[in-house]
Amino acid sequence: MSAVYLVLLLLPLISAQTYHWGPCPSPAVQPNFQLEKYLGKWYEIEKLPTSFARGKCIEANYSLRKDGTIRVLNAQIEKDKLSTAEGTAVVRDMRERAKLGVSFSYFTPYSPYWVLTTDYTSLAVVYSCTDVFRLFHVDFAWILSRSRSLPEATVHYAKDLLTKEGIDISRMRPTDQSCKDLF
Repeated sequence: MSAVYLVLLLLPLISAQTYHWGPCPSPAVQPNFQLEKYLGKWYEIEKLPTSFARGKCIEANYSLRKDGTIRVLNAQIEKDKLSTAEGTAVVRDMRERAKLGVSFSYFTPYSPYWVLTTDYTSLAVVYSCTDVFRLFHVDFAWILSRSRSLPEATVHYAKDLLTKEGIDISRMRPTDQSCKDLF
């Protein structure tokens, strides 16, 4: 099967995602990333579209397991019901601690989860990208906060950072956070 046919077969599967021709960009990540300070609850403020998080009140909680991996517990309200997904994150290279890998199944490889910037107390900007045969890439980007909202100037700063790193944010959309804590 030629690569063109494979691409055409894969396009419906990624229609809810953001994809672009060519390989992934290589944005800079948070220098001297401190995982321990990053752990805890983060609320999704804006994101590029995903097929796995279409609800509202989306939040993620990161905690350290005894084996050194990170427990990832994502939650959202979808169709008036609480939906959760538990995964595992790992630091893939101790020299670049801000480049984590995340998986939500034993049967799937770790996907990139790169912390581009964070102040640990209010803002985190996260990026993920996967090349498909270097013909095109599927990417995700999130603006996260420790609270359910961020000042508009902070959101603008986060979007400028993504744009300067070569990430197309034209499809980025706000997440409805008009609800109470899920946990």
